[in-house]
Amino acid sequence: MKTVRLTVAEALVKYLVAQKIEIKGQVEPLFGCSFAIFGHGNVTCLGQQLKNVEDQLPTWRGQNEQSMAMAAVAYAKANNRQRIGIATTSIGPGATNMVTAAGIAHTNRLPLLMISGDAYTSRLPDPVLQQTEHFHSPSITANDTFKAVTRYWDRIVHPAQLMQTLPQALDTMLDPADCGPVFLGLPQDVQGMAYDYPTRFFEEKVHRIRRPQPETQDIEAVAKLLRSAKRPLIISGGGVHYSGANAELADFIERHQIPTIETIAGRATLLQSHPLNGGPVGATGSDSANYLAAQADVVLAIGTRLQDFTTGSWSIFRNPDLKIISINVGRSDAIKHLAMPVVADAKDSLVQLNTLLGDWQADQEWAQQAQQQAQKWKDLCAQRAHVEGDEMASYAQVIGAVNGLIEPGDSVLTAAGGLPAELNMNWQSKQVGKFDIEFGFSCMGYEIAGGWGAKIANPDNDVVVLVGDGSYMILNSDIYSSVLTGHKMIIIVCDNAGFAVINKLQNNTGNDSFNNLLADCRRPDGELARVDFAMHARAQGANSEKVANMQEFAQAFARAKAADKTSVIVVDIDPTKWSSCDCWWEVGLPEITRNEKVEKAVQNFNQGRAHQRRGI
Repeated sequence: MKTVRLTVAEALVKYLVAQKIEIKGQVEPLFGCSFAIFGHGNVTCLGQQLKNVEDQLPTWRGQNEQSMAMAAVAYAKANNRQRIGIATTSIGPGATNMVTAAGIAHTNRLPLLMISGDAYTSRLPDPVLQQTEHFHSPSITANDTFKAVTRYWDRIVHPAQLMQTLPQALDTMLDPADCGPVFLGLPQDVQGMAYDYPTRFFEEKVHRIRRPQPETQDIEAVAKLLRSAKRPLIISGGGVHYSGANAELADFIERHQIPTIETIAGRATLLQSHPLNGGPVGATGSDSANYLAAQADVVLAIGTRLQDFTTGSWSIFRNPDLKIISINVGRSDAIKHLAMPVVADAKDSLVQLNTLLGDWQADQEWAQQAQQQAQKWKDLCAQRAHVEGDEMASYAQVIGAVNGLIEPGDSVLTAAGGLPAELNMNWQSKQVGKFDIEFGFSCMGYEIAGGWGAKIANPDNDVVVLVGDGSYMILNSDIYSSVLTGHKMIIIVCDNAGFAVINKLQNNTGNDSFNNLLADCRRPDGELARVDFAMHARAQGANSEKVANMQEFAQAFARAKAADKTSVIVVDIDPTKWSSCDCWWEVGLPEITRNEKVEKAVQNFNQGRAHQRRGI
């Protein structure tokens, strides 16, 4: 057997560079970028090897380990899980800073490769810098914290282990059902150990993502059930994007005239102009979609895990005789609430189901209802976006303005707080995809880091980041990263002076405002300290300006579009103006209370529970 003697670090990087993937007929590197903050645990061996291949695998320097791993997550999502980002850190706090990003990747079923230094296997220098010692179990290190938020975890304690663990790790990240984050711990002494590796291990390999095929019996059962439906409804989830089933979905619903509604992850699977697009569903959705869900007698859920915001904590389905069909590559997702499961790829399942159904069409009156309801929602969105004079802006007005100003190819991105609901409720999709709301892990701080990763994935188009002042304060240093690396973004900071959406929830549940709005957190002398976000962004090297009202917003956005580096636009947001829809969502409230306002809120809350499905 022909071999080559390499260190573990050399072999690891050589293997990663050899992995390719075919996308639309083009062979591309599977690992498209690496993000690194080097320390003593990863700089001497792994860092040098990344330097040696920077022409094949570019490495970008982040400012925070958490945010650079978030950027890698967003990079994968912008590539529909077909390309993967790497994040590498030293040991200790550098590693554990990535745990939150791993949670995002795990929850959202996105690939991410994390590689961190680890304590010495010899234990001769123990305790080493940043080592957490566990005297009852000396093999435990800080890296064990990743076990709860990864799909695959390993610590390399012998060079030969790479030949078993790397293919397994790769298959995990490429698997359509179990896709998620991978963590590899590299002890500092092991990184430099040499081994005679078979040269075949480093041969170029072109991968493809598997498409599990539906069983004929399952597809036939689905076709039979759909034909019996009077009010069939499709829920389109993020799996439609990842399967590349957008065109097949549009063809399917047009041929059979089935109204379709979208989850948060499934937004922009259809154009908003499509006559059978009934709008976004759930607690942060639209009255149109929730109306259709309440009336439906058969629901075909495609590529969705049916999260509680999507289902209104399982309260939106009002028909007691409702039948649920679930097409999903994930078995655990497909069987939820006693659904008729089709454990298979969305695209190929739709093609086969389309053929089986032939010329069958749903009731035209039902399709017309969907169109009428969707039009009401679109009209409401237009009303919300309308600007009167120089009033303080609302989220909906900012979103409406961005919706009208972006160009084909541009993408929009946000995460936790009030913006995910507002963007989901009001966005009118003019192009398929190009839309990222991180609301699976609902992670504040993802926005700017995610925008940086999305821009690396889409270098020829603008990425528009919508971020609240609360999330901005949590994590903003990748403004500088984007300037440093030349990845221009447009960042819109919506300043509502605090965590306003949680203040709203606090008030809606009968509680007094506390510790959310800045006004409730001011200094003992009564002075309210505010952040000058425009000045702060300018200090990081970005263009920045604050607009006084929405009349100035369009001009500021045009300047940002024309700029050659990241631009930040700051706009004050009225914390009392919210979009809403008719949907219940379960929150934890006390069973007994001595507060009259809370007691009334609990009573109202319990009325909404009447429609909650009990596991079936």
